[in-house]
Amino acid sequence: MRVGSQKGGTKALMLAARALDGAPYKVEWSDFPAAQNLLEALGSDAVDVGLVGDAPFQFAYQSGSPARAVAATQSEAREAGALALVVSGNSPVHSIRDLVGKRVATTRGSIGHYLVLRALAAAGLPPDAVRLTFLNPSDSRAALQTGAIDGWSTWAPYTAVAMAEGARIVVDGRDFSPGIGFDVASESAIAGKRAILADFLQREAKALEWANAHVDDYARILSGETGLPLPIAQVTVRQNRRRRAAIDAGLIARQQVILDTFRNAGEFTTRRPITDAFAPI
Repeated sequence: MRVGSQKGGTKALMLAARALDGAPYKVEWSDFPAAQNLLEALGSDAVDVGLVGDAPFQFAYQSGSPARAVAATQSEAREAGALALVVSGNSPVHSIRDLVGKRVATTRGSIGHYLVLRALAAAGLPPDAVRLTFLNPSDSRAALQTGAIDGWSTWAPYTAVAMAEGARIVVDGRDFSPGIGFDVASESAIAGKRAILADFLQREAKALEWANAHVDDYARILSGETGLPLPIAQVTVRQNRRRRAAIDAGLIARQQVILDTFRNAGEFTTRRPITDAFAPI
């Protein structure tokens, strides 16, 4: 099983919970800085499965990705900063309106991108009211530190790192995103590795429950696996408590808001049926 993992994501979770002990198959891990990179690998059949946020998945699917969502997770009791638009500590910016005409970095098609568009719409501002700069997380972090950008819309653990370095939240993602994520699998894995996928997803669900019950233990292992300082790993774990969620009609219907947000911003014009994006296992 070839599994893609974002920084501080599935790999650290499964290793911390020892969820793969006794698995009758080998897991080959690939690490990615953001969901977009992982989804590109899924689309090209370079990995079999990976966990991503709902916004990047919907963006990739409407952009033509052949991958499908096979399972879902739902964040619970999220703390401030799990998803946020942050600015430097000495910035005069205190609201999305203060960023009109200014530079905001994020990754194209990411939950950060979605957050900016939703925040603008909620404030009655057009999608082009800010100058979006599409960068990967490491480049965005450097740009915020040097003042090359005015804001950064990102997610944990990057938010935790940024705030530890003095950044502060201007827009909190809890106001705009329910924290849904999807395990997304390639077409070939769904067709040819269904039994293995089902076993892996069951183990992942148990790992999520373990992580929720062993926050400190998980944070220590997450720190060791990712190189994140322990205090930042602890914040990241608290910000990302998740459980398995059913892919049902209600969950699928809530995804329409994401599609409408990206479409209204002119990010894509395709209209692939939203129900076709899901192949629950």
